[in-house]
Parts: sequence; C-alpha cells; structure tokens
Amino acid sequence: MDNRPIGVFDSGLGGLTVVRELLERLPHEDIVYFGDTGRVPYGSRSPEMVKHYAMQDCGLLLKQNVKYIIAACGTVSSVAGEVLKALPVPAMGVVEPTVEAALAATKTGRIGVIGTAVTVRSGSFEQAIKCARPDAQVFAQACPVLVTLVESGWVEENNPATEAVARQYLEPLMDHKIDTLILGCTHFPLLAPVISRILGESVTLINSGAATAAKCASLLQQRDMLSASDSMGSCQFFVSDQPYNFTRVAEMFLGRAVREDVRRVDMEGIG
Repeated sequence: MDNRPIGVFDSGLGGLTVVRELLERLPHEDIVYFGDTGRVPYGSRSPEMVKHYAMQDCGLLLKQNVKYIIAACGTVSSVAGEVLKALPVPAMGVVEPTVEAALAATKTGRIGVIGTAVTVRSGSFEQAIKCARPDAQVFAQACPVLVTLVESGWVEENNPATEAVARQYLEPLMDHKIDTLILGCTHFPLLAPVISRILGESVTLINSGAATAAKCASLLQQRDMLSASDSMGSCQFFVSDQPYNFTRVAEMFLGRAVREDVRRVDMEGIG
C-alpha cells in the first residue's frame, strides 16, 4: 500500500474533470492538483514548449512527494509522452485510456476526435486507434474556441453562443457518420450535454477524464499502490497565476464547493 498522494496536472483547470472522477472512484486517496493557469493554453504552443512546461509541471508535483502522476491534458499526452516515461514515478496521460474506451464503445469503427490544435496536429489519438484497430476510420477536429468558452464558464446547456460554436465544429464530424466521439480535451466533458444534443443519441461520447481515472484506479490496485487509509482523502490545489478566479471555475469542474486553500507557485524556479 502507498499513502502518498496522486499528482494531477493540466495547463488550466480542465484537468479537474479527472480529479472529480478520481474522487468518486478513489475516495480515500489524497490528490495534489496543479493548474498552469499562468501559461494556459498549451494547445497553441509549439511541441517543444509543451514538453518544457510538462517537465516543470511534473517537477512541481514530484516536490509534493506524489506516487503517481496523471497528465490530465490532451496536448501534453499527445506530444510529451517521453517526458512522462522518464519520470521516477509511474505516470500516464489521457490518450491510451481514452482510446481503449472508444474502441470498446464503437460499433462501426468510425470515431471522431475533438481537441486542441496541437493535439489534433499530433495525430496521437488516430495513431493509437489505428495501432489497435487498423480498419478504424478516425476524423479529427480542432476546437480551440470551446476551450476558451469552458474556461470562461460558458457551459450552460441552453447557451446559444456555445451551442453555435460547438455545432460549427461538430457538423463536419456528423457528415462522416461517426458513432463515437472522443472528448480529447479534459475541458470538454462540461460541454457533453450540448455536444450530445447536437450529435444525437446514436453517437457515444467518450469522457477522457472518466476513462483516465478508471485506468489509474485499476493500475494502482494492480501495483498494490492504493492508500491504506480509511479516512476520506484530501485535495491540495496549486496554480501558477493569481488564484482569485480559481474557486468559481474549479467548483464548476469538480461539481462541489472548494473549501481548500489555493496556493500560487512560481514556475521559474522549477527545472
């Protein structure tokens, strides 16, 4: 057993969708979350810069003595896999578990992917899908404005502006007659009701946060790394910019009140 916390990081607050799922599946685990709010978004950065940021983010979590690290960011998972593999603790991104869930769900093999521009350009989801199922057809769409809308709190199901933007992004995927859609950015589960209404009941949405948390829980159990504590786990939150807006947005992602302190960290001193 291992009572050290699980570390989770993202470029902003979208990774809290993974934390939300972890809290449901592993209620006795402590969690340390870092949102790089001072450098968001990663999705428009170069792959080299994303890798550099990922190394710093992991360095911060390692200083908190975490036992496992989750890169709850589709962009990092897509272009910085070697950074995660080189860490002194086990680590995972969102691509592999999300692809596993999508392949289990699809009936036709016609799978859509939405994510940031970097994620889509990397082809990471398509490569992973094709490796496991060569006959699958993958259709990807970059949706950068959706990330901004979620970070701004525009996630209401009846918000006409959000629905208009989502529909414009999703219509090309509808033309390809997909039966499964990967929400390849951890921000997007908050828009699932809007997306589902546009695509219809025939399309299964794959929540990368839920798939990743489920995979993490399974791996920790297999490796005998679950916490031995009988008490409810705690959360620590770190950000790289001023935390004054964190609570409002974090509560939206977590689905619960945030009563914990939120600490700002200076990333310049982290290698």
